[in-house]
Amino acid sequence: MLRWRLAIGALLIAALAGICWLDAHAQRGGAYLAALAAVAALLAAGEMLRLGRRRGIQASASSAYVAAVMPVAFSAMPVFFPQLQFNLALGNLGWLALGVTLALMDAFISEMRRYQAPGHAAAGVAHLAVMVLYVGGLVGMLVQLRIVMPPTMVAGWSGLFPLLSMIATVKLSDTCQYFVGRSAGRRKLAPLISPGKTWEGAVGGILVATLAAAGGLTWIARGGFDAPYFAAACVYALTVAIAGLFGDLGESLLKRDAGVKDSSEWLPGFGGVLDLLDSILFAGPVAYLWWVSGALEY
Repeated sequence: MLRWRLAIGALLIAALAGICWLDAHAQRGGAYLAALAAVAALLAAGEMLRLGRRRGIQASASSAYVAAVMPVAFSAMPVFFPQLQFNLALGNLGWLALGVTLALMDAFISEMRRYQAPGHAAAGVAHLAVMVLYVGGLVGMLVQLRIVMPPTMVAGWSGLFPLLSMIATVKLSDTCQYFVGRSAGRRKLAPLISPGKTWEGAVGGILVATLAAAGGLTWIARGGFDAPYFAAACVYALTVAIAGLFGDLGESLLKRDAGVKDSSEWLPGFGGVLDLLDSILFAGPVAYLWWVSGALEY
């Protein structure tokens, strides 16, 4: 299984690198990654439907896909219609809020159309609402992180730095937690939710990843060691890695409740799209707050 993980992981990294190259050289920075986010949201919606059906929740499939992709589509509006940028009170984030709001309304309307007898409507609405927020909202935040830089910096590799720094930090943390946990893990972190995770793996892996990620971010952003920037990057990497851990546990909670090991089985060694995205979904909003506040610069 480790061999499968390494082989497929290498292919996924290569594919992401290729899409990022296209995105960095696109006329509209963020276009390719926004399209990738929409596809990921649709695939994740299918997996959420599967998890719901394991619990006896028969939500509308069409509404589930709308619930997942609408916030992502609205979040990408400034990418394809730059003239609309900053026209809302919350800036670009207002588009995501609008998408989430409309998708939630659609969830209720969907269950109104399907209603026949008491006992199922609330569960259906709740499941669709989770898709709106967990899939659509959090994937939409990844789109927001891609365009969080000033408009003059969105195009090119500079605009990709916030998103890629978050992904690299989280995946480095995931990897370090895995190997530290395998070698030194003793005490279970959350045995009922994720039996394989240990306190030693989580703490040790996050600390190692924090120092490594902060060093890499500082070197890329400053061209060498810069003590104030390194200190800020350490706190950034630490908070992002911790959020990533909770994201991993959050998806494990959904799978454990549904009685499945993976969200789907189409990627040997990885599972499904939610298994790939789980940690970065929680880390994205945390990273966004750092970059939109100006606490980190590039």
